[in-house]
Amino acid sequence: MHFEDYIEIRPGVRGGKPCFKGTRITVYDVLEYLAGGMTEAELLGDFPVLTPHHISAARAFSDTSESRVPRGSRR
Repeated sequence: MHFEDYIEIRPGVRGGKPCFKGTRITVYDVLEYLAGGMTEAELLGDFPVLTPHHISAARAFSDTSESRVPRGSRR
């Protein structure tokens, strides 16, 4: 799985922060919730548009040295 399949950066959306495609939910939002102790199940319950693949993509994104995806990338 490639995080680019799930994450995009669009100027003008959430300040250009990386978001999950088709949403305004940022990768940083998800990572902060997880770091704060929220479980994956709780997160998915609060954000039903997300799947376990989105969570994995957020983790993969945070593990990259650049943590960048091309602007305007679309699925």
